[in-house]
Amino acid sequence: MGKLRDLKKATEAYWGGKISRDDLLAEGKRLRLEHWKIQKDAGVDVIPSNDFAFYDQVLDHIQTFGVIPERYSKYGLHPVDEYFAMGRGLQKPAQDGQAAIDVPSLEMVKWFDSNYHYVKPTLQDDQVFKLADQPKAVVEFLEAKEAGIVTRPVVLGPVSFLTLAKADRGQTVDPITKLDKLLPLYVELLAKLKEAGAQDVQIDEPVLVFDLPAKSKEAFKPAYETLGALGDKAPRITLATYFGDIVHNIDVLSSLQSLHAIHVDLVRNPEQLETVIGALGPNQVLSTGVVDGRNIWKTNFKAAIEKVELAIQKLGKDRVIVSTSSSLLHVPHTLASEKTLDAEIRDWFSFAVEKTAEVVVIAKAVTEGPAAVREELEANAKSVQSRASSKRTNDPEVKARQAAVTEAMHNRQSEFPARIAEQSKSINLPRFPTTTIGSFPQTKEIRIQRNKFTKGEITPKQYEEFIEKEIREVVKIQEELDLDVLVHGEPERNDMVQYFGERLTGYVFTTHAWVQSYGSRCVRPPIIVGDVSRPAPMTVKESKYAVSVSSKPMKGMLTGPITCLRWSFPRDDVHQSVQAQQLALALRDEVVDLEAAGIKVIQVDEPALREGLPLRSGVERDNYLSWAVKAFKLSTAGVTDGTQIHSHFCYSEFQDFFHAIAALDADVLSIENSKSDAKLLKVFIDEAYPRHIGPGVYDIHSPRVPSEQEIKDRVEEMLQYLRPEQLWINPDCGLKTRQWPETKAALANLVSAAKHFRQKYAQ
Repeated sequence: MGKLRDLKKATEAYWGGKISRDDLLAEGKRLRLEHWKIQKDAGVDVIPSNDFAFYDQVLDHIQTFGVIPERYSKYGLHPVDEYFAMGRGLQKPAQDGQAAIDVPSLEMVKWFDSNYHYVKPTLQDDQVFKLADQPKAVVEFLEAKEAGIVTRPVVLGPVSFLTLAKADRGQTVDPITKLDKLLPLYVELLAKLKEAGAQDVQIDEPVLVFDLPAKSKEAFKPAYETLGALGDKAPRITLATYFGDIVHNIDVLSSLQSLHAIHVDLVRNPEQLETVIGALGPNQVLSTGVVDGRNIWKTNFKAAIEKVELAIQKLGKDRVIVSTSSSLLHVPHTLASEKTLDAEIRDWFSFAVEKTAEVVVIAKAVTEGPAAVREELEANAKSVQSRASSKRTNDPEVKARQAAVTEAMHNRQSEFPARIAEQSKSINLPRFPTTTIGSFPQTKEIRIQRNKFTKGEITPKQYEEFIEKEIREVVKIQEELDLDVLVHGEPERNDMVQYFGERLTGYVFTTHAWVQSYGSRCVRPPIIVGDVSRPAPMTVKESKYAVSVSSKPMKGMLTGPITCLRWSFPRDDVHQSVQAQQLALALRDEVVDLEAAGIKVIQVDEPALREGLPLRSGVERDNYLSWAVKAFKLSTAGVTDGTQIHSHFCYSEFQDFFHAIAALDADVLSIENSKSDAKLLKVFIDEAYPRHIGPGVYDIHSPRVPSEQEIKDRVEEMLQYLRPEQLWINPDCGLKTRQWPETKAALANLVSAAKHFRQKYAQ
């Protein structure tokens, strides 16, 4: 994204018609060159290219290999606009003799267990692949070469690309069966890279950390025999995996002897090192991922060097590379931008620019000897010791409260039938009740006033009066739209995790430490540095005010303990289950206070529950689901039966752990559904799910407005799987990133569709 979110600003300016396409492309080129130079100046030997994307790297591959559904390609759009249409949808009226365009985006899901989102490749039964005339990997390699930097292009591997893909709506294709059609394009791409001067290429196959379907696992050997057989006609191949271990797929690795090198993540799973070494061929190189690409803590040089030296003992220096564990996409740009961090805590951190330097220090320590980097090693040891012994990480009162938690504290007073009977009396909603997921558009005026308040340019009283005005206006709009359960709109909140973290002990915050979530959307994750507790109520004042200006039910909005944990940079010195329980206890106090303030509907969002799921089934996954579910229940179980608990889930690929979703015991679930195959709702039938559900009826990540008929069609589809008395009507997610005109239009259609079904099912 750049040091100051430069790419975000450029892409949003292009979408808004404020800069030209050429301006956008020029800014992308400037950023790529800047980032290559950072790595070169740091002393990094192998610098990647083709790791830049205007929206998403998987979407880049979708376009590179021509996996473009006809609903996007038929308009003859410029490739840049076609690319963004697939990523975020496109809605344009007819003009200048061109037909109107109205297409939703492709499905977007979480990238493994990270908070980054990728666009899912979507295949047809008769899928034809076609390599782009000017493949992006080649263009960007030549761009770097022209600047005097020889790079190693990065390409998502054919098996991972197809394993992560899906059949388009109405299609039945199993994507992995198309490998023989796709593979010739990889052969062609590698040949073009070789012709351009690339000596090495990195092919990412991250699905090797999964328990793979048989067809995918069996696809590796023929795929890489084909690519390996190219010999001097192609660059040397480094196959990269990350986010887990590959020991369970070690037989696959053993069969890929033609590859030059293998990269493994030794931060997430250091114990795989010796097994991987044993599976390497006699000349294969090992790339050791010892610098954490996913978190912001300084690397413990002593521990990292020990791992690298073990590899060297087995393989020799010439066959070992020092690397980050994964792409640095998942950490902020540079610590140099943080001018206000406490000096003691700042010394514990390392962002992307600093991590490149860490890689170089570790490599020098093992090749030239510790004396070559003595100052760096001594400073690092001092930082590690400072953090371990700091009193700022430990709070005896928090630990005492955790020790007093009982099993009974995790359970509501009554089972769901008794609760819903009480809630029907206290809340009194119609059939097919309508609501939103929480946030409403964060306007320019809201951001300006928040910035003024942060800088001390307006008083707390002036800011509070502004927030109350925004709440009144949002409530009025919802009443005019005739929504059933209202929200206060969250004008006071900067981010659904940061807002809470700022009101809890144990957190610290940055100024410019932004990380890409999807497209142009960036988040600034707070950092958990110590034990967490709640000194005072966090949301009660605004929710109580919203109740005072409307007679309709008002929903209190909280972020759940697992999402607060996962969307922060967590501690790595205590288990995440400990951090989750601390967050749950803080949120439990807030839930009880909201109920006491007259809030009868409380939503505790857990979109990151799926994201935190260990990538493989087994004991680790079972343990995670056990403590994650208990944390949610601990946070919500302190209220009476008449208070309705909601929870929200994005990117809801939850079929394989639905028992945990059910175990949360929320009265109402709202789930992302508009871009998913509605058949995922079949799990609610199969599991005889008894409680209420709000599958999203339209995609909030796109600016397009769904028609009333489109929403009706969605609801009809849902009613094939859900009972009318279960169904809530709501958008996919919060509306923070949208504009008011499209928001009002979409919600008006949503309410009209709900009223249609009330009439239809009135008897």
